[in-house]
Amino acid sequence: MPGTELFGDEERKEVMDVLNTGVLFRYNHDDARKGHWKSKDFEAEIAKCTGAKHALAVSSGSTAVSTMLAACGVGYGDEVVVPPFTFIATIESVLMAGALPVFAEIDETLCLSAEGIRAVCGPKTKAVLLVHMCGASADLDGIMAVCAEKKVMLIEDTAQALGATYKGKHLGLYGKMGSFSFDFFKINTCGEGGVIITNDSALIKTAEYFSDHGHNHEGNNRGMEAHPIMGSNFRMGEINAAIGLAQARKLPYIISQQRKHKSIIQERLSKIPGLSFRKQCDDAGDSATFFHLLMPDETTARACVKNLGEAGIGVGYWFDNMYHYIKQWDHLKDLNMPYRMVAHELGLPQDLKTLKFPKTDAVMSRLISFNIRVTWTEAELDAMLVKMEGAVRRAMEGVAA
Repeated sequence: MPGTELFGDEERKEVMDVLNTGVLFRYNHDDARKGHWKSKDFEAEIAKCTGAKHALAVSSGSTAVSTMLAACGVGYGDEVVVPPFTFIATIESVLMAGALPVFAEIDETLCLSAEGIRAVCGPKTKAVLLVHMCGASADLDGIMAVCAEKKVMLIEDTAQALGATYKGKHLGLYGKMGSFSFDFFKINTCGEGGVIITNDSALIKTAEYFSDHGHNHEGNNRGMEAHPIMGSNFRMGEINAAIGLAQARKLPYIISQQRKHKSIIQERLSKIPGLSFRKQCDDAGDSATFFHLLMPDETTARACVKNLGEAGIGVGYWFDNMYHYIKQWDHLKDLNMPYRMVAHELGLPQDLKTLKFPKTDAVMSRLISFNIRVTWTEAELDAMLVKMEGAVRRAMEGVAA
């Protein structure tokens, strides 16, 4: 992924700023830290990149989602519409909030569809937790219309879509709140980390309290701070923030390179008859972290994955993925947790052991994805595309025969 391609002196400098002070904690110790506030600087950089009024750094993308749900008042027995194609953390955060996930179909945007959301909204639906999967926008116009119609709030899990926009506005700013992940496999990485963005000053204040045991961070004596609410320890440490800060400054370059390489790939692969691609709601706003092939059917897709592997090209076939598609989530279907949850008491709104997703399966079974690298040379990208064109054409021709 892009972030891991670009580690260098910038990250080392920011980390050494922290180590040279010895202050690894993001709050207080004003004199000892010698003016270095990496978490605050990281938040400011993300706010600048996204155009958000407020940003809050937390310990992971998962805790970012949990913090958003808490700040938005999602809890006991509330139903939250979620996609069956996402990282499992989205669903875990809903369950750990005491809420109940309700799964809706996706479409060729790879995200929840407006039609799918409308079909599952009910009287207990409190929110739609929209995942902008694989770095590009869902059908926000359609989805926001459904949310308004059904009087439910929109919250955006934008973990994989840092740098992506819709109609010129950064993803994560269409709902009440949005969140990003900075784990090792994201557009920017700091090992583990997350950031929440919003334009709502009341929500960000609640999120700040919740992410640090309810501390209000007023005054310079942490032991005597007021605690307006209860919360948990979802704080980001200064070393992670230091790395994230250096990485965030590289975001414009990363996005520009990815988009340039995506354009070349699109132009080359578009010449293959019968091959189609992910539906884009705003192609110009795609972060271009991934490129997605939609094969004619599952048989062709599996043949293509095999051909690509033999050619030395690693790709993702999400239909079989253990952590990103509900088909493999037996631990969720059995509600296997070390402790008893609200979902055990109330029961899930859907029988996940029998629930079918025909529209989603029709997309997922045909979908092949691969990462777009920032550091490809022109020769490396050309060589990869020569192999890829051959592998895809052989799969298409084999099925046609």
